[in-house]
Amino acid sequence: MVPPQQDHDLVYNLRLSSVGPGCVTGSDVVHDLSGLDLTMKLHYLKAVYFFSSHAVEGLTIMNMKEAMFYLLNDYYITCGRIKRSESSGRPYIKCNDCGIRFVEGVCDETVDEWLETDDDSKRNLLVYHRAIGPELSFSPLVYLQVTQFKCGGISLGLSWAHILGDAFSVSNFINNWGQHMAMVNVNSSPALAPRSLTNTAKPEAPSEPLSAKQVNHVGDLWVLANNCKMETFSFNLTTQHLSNLQAKIGSVSAFDSICALLWRAIAKVREGFEPQIVTVCRKDPCHDDNNVLGNNQIIRTIKASFLVGESDLNKLATLIANDQGQVCDERNRIEAAVEKDNGSTDYIVYGSNLTFVNLENAGLYELELNGEKPKLAYYSIQGVGDEGAVLILPLPHGSAAENEGEPRYLVNLTLPEGQVFKLKAELKRAPLL
Repeated sequence: MVPPQQDHDLVYNLRLSSVGPGCVTGSDVVHDLSGLDLTMKLHYLKAVYFFSSHAVEGLTIMNMKEAMFYLLNDYYITCGRIKRSESSGRPYIKCNDCGIRFVEGVCDETVDEWLETDDDSKRNLLVYHRAIGPELSFSPLVYLQVTQFKCGGISLGLSWAHILGDAFSVSNFINNWGQHMAMVNVNSSPALAPRSLTNTAKPEAPSEPLSAKQVNHVGDLWVLANNCKMETFSFNLTTQHLSNLQAKIGSVSAFDSICALLWRAIAKVREGFEPQIVTVCRKDPCHDDNNVLGNNQIIRTIKASFLVGESDLNKLATLIANDQGQVCDERNRIEAAVEKDNGSTDYIVYGSNLTFVNLENAGLYELELNGEKPKLAYYSIQGVGDEGAVLILPLPHGSAAENEGEPRYLVNLTLPEGQVFKLKAELKRAPLL
């Protein structure tokens, strides 16, 4: 093992390689990006899964790569590179089998020591990330980092270009990889044929979407330029927290209750600039096929006609819970807005309004190695607009401190740096921190 070069090099000895499909995809295979896909071009999803040493006993890097060869035969789109149409300049994916980038790293801490930290920026060390561009044809769309800890455990860090699909697609991708690894160990390969689902929404042009915001043109470097520095932090909600919260609010879901509390808290922090409109992203139950790759999540906007910072939590939670009719789904409007200029304009969704993302049904703990589930699955978004975003993720059920089977949540927030300290103080008064 190579010793760290400096004390602050918590993850070191990075080694990069590429992994592509085991079979040639074919010549002149392209994947056309929908308007909704292109709306997500400045967003990237990051996922980190932590596993104990027992879960990876006997599992080698070669096993992981071999399983990936099989998986990428089906997910060949993720191995492509961005090109532009010569006639219109519209981006598309050339499925040329260039592969995903596979990264190996080493950490001198244990998995448990890493999980005890409350510094969210440390988790970025476990996800090798590069934005797409400025040379589009040389930029991988997916990075997978395997970090080995001194206890023998590992983390799996995934950086995923959102143009490929939403967080539910990310989870399906890595869960299917786990299934392939199980099959590789018995010299077999599961039959799987993931499909890309594009242009599912028929463009209409009745009005501009409230959930997507046009930003300055970025050219071939797909990075969002914020007006302020953004900061990410997270905290856990225990069963007791949820019980206390829902006792005040009433019979709405945990997700709706958490959104109501955070919406009001952030409104108080922003002092006269409270968010009246929020965006809520949820899994579309009509697209419950684990083999579909795409941006298929429901995107809705919710507008409050009252002062949010002074509102009753039950009133806010009810507004969120009741606003789930298809008329509120903005995917068609987003599609139409992008197609109006044939994909030449740049938009963002996360952070155009304060955005809440429900990952309860994302299957984050369906990935198994040697029959064991991850100790923690952590997701975040790179490229959040100035209004901020909140991801609400499930945590593993059951521990010594919790009743078996009762839900607990990890709440991940990305907000302007200047608001984070005030929000933490507000949440302590709740009390949640």
